[in-house]
Amino acid sequence: MVSIFRFCYRMSRTSKELRDRTKRFASSVIKLFTRLPRRREEVRVLGHQLLRSGTSVAANFREASRARSRAEFASKIDVCIQEADESELWLELLHEDCHVTAPEVEELLVETNELISIFVAMASRTKAND
Repeated sequence: MVSIFRFCYRMSRTSKELRDRTKRFASSVIKLFTRLPRRREEVRVLGHQLLRSGTSVAANFREASRARSRAEFASKIDVCIQEADESELWLELLHEDCHVTAPEVEELLVETNELISIFVAMASRTKAND
């Protein structure tokens, strides 16, 4: 019981900061999406994919922050990793194959990698403490 209490306490301290950060990430994805040129079908399709996965990172982290157990938390964090990794793919394709050169793409790629690193560390620590 004490370990669950410590787990919840640590989560509440980091949860607010990371909830805000993932929300800013989702907001940046939305802003980029609204500025993408829609004339090209491939940009439109990839943009929609990015919009879905990028906003899903924030939604899934919110679910993780309300997890009822370590196992549920680890599962939701794994989903955050998957969605962030998928977002990275769509950003890379938009940049490399569709030649979308907006500075926001580079910034989002950096943030995506940082979020993935954070989530991987969180998942590893949580699983190691089980």
